Order: sequence, then C-alpha cells, then structure tokens
Amino acid sequence: MSSNFPKDFLWGGAVAANQCEGAYLEGNKGLDISDVVVVGADRFQNIKLEIDESKTYPAHEAIDFYHRYREDVKMFGEMGFQCFRTSINWARIFPTGEEEMPNELGLQFYDDLFDALLLEGIEPIVTISHYETPLALTQKYNGWSSRKLIPMFEKYCEVIFKRYKDKVKYWMTFNEINNAIRLPFLAAALDITGIENWMPLAFQASHNMFVANSLAVKLCREINPKAKIGCMLSLSNFYPATCSPKDVFETYSVRRRSLFYSDVMIRGEYPGYAKRLMKELGAEIEILDGELELLKNYTNDYLAFSYYRTATIHAGQEIEFNTGGGVGLENPYLEKSAWGWPIDPLGFRYTCNELYDRYQVPLFIAENGLGMVDEIGEDGKIHDQDRMNYLRDHVQAMEEAILDGCDIFGYTWWGPIDIVSAGTGEMKKRYGFIYVDKDNEGNGTLQRTKKDSFDYYKKIIETNGACLRK
Repeated sequence: MSSNFPKDFLWGGAVAANQCEGAYLEGNKGLDISDVVVVGADRFQNIKLEIDESKTYPAHEAIDFYHRYREDVKMFGEMGFQCFRTSINWARIFPTGEEEMPNELGLQFYDDLFDALLLEGIEPIVTISHYETPLALTQKYNGWSSRKLIPMFEKYCEVIFKRYKDKVKYWMTFNEINNAIRLPFLAAALDITGIENWMPLAFQASHNMFVANSLAVKLCREINPKAKIGCMLSLSNFYPATCSPKDVFETYSVRRRSLFYSDVMIRGEYPGYAKRLMKELGAEIEILDGELELLKNYTNDYLAFSYYRTATIHAGQEIEFNTGGGVGLENPYLEKSAWGWPIDPLGFRYTCNELYDRYQVPLFIAENGLGMVDEIGEDGKIHDQDRMNYLRDHVQAMEEAILDGCDIFGYTWWGPIDIVSAGTGEMKKRYGFIYVDKDNEGNGTLQRTKKDSFDYYKKIIETNGACLRK
C-alpha cells in the first residue's frame, strides 16, 4: 500500500505531566499551579492558591505515570509510536522556580523516562511549560504578569537543554500560549481573583512569555543547533453563523485573537490589529529596549497546535472558552461528542491549510482526540468504535491537507492512555487507546487495558496511514 504521508512522518501520542504523572510531592517536587485545581466543570472558578484537604485534586495521583511509565511506554512501543509528546514539570526541576540549583531527583526522572522512550524507538517531543508553573511564582509574583519570571524560565531552559541535549530533538515552549487571554491561570499562572478587567494583566503576561520564548529559542540554538523548537497554540477553529458581513468579520476578529500569538512567535512582530485590540482593552504593555528586536531575531522553527472542534459565532455573542477551544452556537451540520464538542474533520483540514498558507513553516499536530465515556463490555473488552471513527476521519482530513500542500511532520493523539481531563478534572472523560481503571472519585486499581482502538491506531502507524485510503 502506498501512502501520502511523508516516509519519516512521526506518529504518536501526547500527554501533560500534570495530567498523568501524579506523585505530586515525590522526588522533592514543589507544588505547581495544577496541584491546587479541584475536580469539576467549574474548576477554574474561584481558585484558591493552597490545598484544602477536604477537596479532591486530580493531579495529585493522576494515573501514577511517575511510577508506571515503564509499562506504559512498552505499550506505546507495541502500538508502534515513533514519537511521544510530554512535558517536563517545571516544579520538579525548580520546586519554587527560584532555587539556585536544579533538583537532581527531578532531572533524573526525566532522564529515565526519555531513556525508556528511546529504548522503544520513540522520539521524545517535550513541552517546557504545560500548565505546570511553580505555584510559588503565582503566590509571590502573580505568575507571568511579572517579568521576573523571564530569567527564571531562561535558567530552567538552559538546565534542561544541556541535560537532555543528546535525548531530545524537538521542543515546544508554552502549551497553548494563546489561552493566556482565555484561561489565564492555566496558561499564564495568573490569579485574577477580584480583578474586574484583567485583560491588561493577561497581555503583559503574554508579552513576557513572548520574550521568554525568544530567549529559549536563542538558547536552544546555541546549546543544540540540530534541535527544533516550536510554539504551541490552541487553534480549534471558528465559523460565522450566517453570511452576514457582521458575523463574518466578528469570526475573523475572534480568530485573530489567537493568531496574533503565532504572528508574534513566527513572524516576529506585533501585528497592527493586535495593537488596536490591546488599546481598546486598555492594555498598555511595558516593552523594554531590545525586546522587539529579540522577538524578531528568534522566532520558532515550527507551529504545533491542538485541534478538537469548531465553533459557530454570531456577531455580538459572548464567546465562552474551554480547554478544547471556543464554545459557540449550535451547528446543525455537525454531530457532537458526549461533552457537546462538535466533531468536524473537514474543519481540521481547513485549519491546516489556513495555518500553512499564513506562515509557510512546518506544522505539528500536537493534540487531536475525542473524549468519551468508555464501558467495559460483558466480554471484558472496550469497544470504542466512535473513537476509531473520529481518528479515521481526522487522519484522512490530515492526509488531504498534506495533498493540498501543507508541510505536516507529525501527529500526536491527545491522551493515548486515559488521563485526567484538563477541562473538568474527570477520569470519566476518556481519550485513550489504553483504559486506566480509575473513576472521578479516585477509586480504582489503575490497571491498564487495551481498547479496540489500540490495534486500530497500531495499523494506521504500521501502514503510515495507507490502510485508510478510500
């Protein structure tokens, strides 16, 4: 069977340290921002910057990947993964962010994890900051609103770039950085409690992260010129509700609130529309001498992004956002997941083309997946046909985008093993090809079980996508 995917295309899966590792205080780890987020759909409302022992914190145990990664990595190898995207938890390396010396136990854990991956022929693709800023930096400085975090992040990057120089070829700086103006606690470690207009704070935080990103790019190229370092955005897309020019332009404007981040990090400068937006929102950001030149000279090598869904927009509508993107009006042309997320594979192809047309840099699909309620059948197996359908349709859409001329070099399914949901903290919302025996209340054996989709994805990888050819 011939394939339309490049011969060296990277197939794999993606997780975040805070959603899988657990062991939240082991190995001298400090608290990170995800450690104080409770379970529930309203988990980002009224966040307290301390732990209440009477509440449930999913990140504390998660799926215990910290202790079980060897068996999980072997299963990834059995599926044929060529890459695995995960994050280094910043608080494992610098527990408060301000230590002079890094935590050796944290560094050794990731050494061991990367070694286990490489032994299976799996390329580590590493996110440097994935909603895991040390909590102390929010408590003391209110996160990325303070430029004091810039040199701390730079030091952290220097440590990991040098330590893992021979093990990691692909890096990403900030996970879904554009969520800084949508989910400010997760993406920018901002505590906005009691702040009515927090947009100026979020835009200043974004600028500070842009500077930190460029410094990381500079460091990476100096320490390991062969490595690639990308930016990562949440880029699930938007449609106008009607052909009314107001709806069309409103949709365009909402989209550019995300694309302004990749414009800065790939094109290297603030676009005019972003300057107008910040002015209208009262955001007068502080930019120091030399910072704009830094952004221009050190742009990212590739654009990584998450795509789950599309949303439909009506002019004047208040847009709600969650970890999967925008929540808009009902789209009568699309089916929805159990959590109400529209399923839109053609929107995936559209998004790939939109981004490649705009930037002409390689694309990496860092997250794509379907959250489902999985039940163990009477035969003891998990038959997840809807997940396989979603995977098939989106891989075929990606193949069409490649035929359209998009340069896409890899695809990592979000949650190849069941992990804690970022949006709700649930275990019930499952993405994996591997079932983990744990419920929303934290009960279960943590036993791993292959779902039907395990062998389905294995076949896709074996044939480099050719088995899905119509």
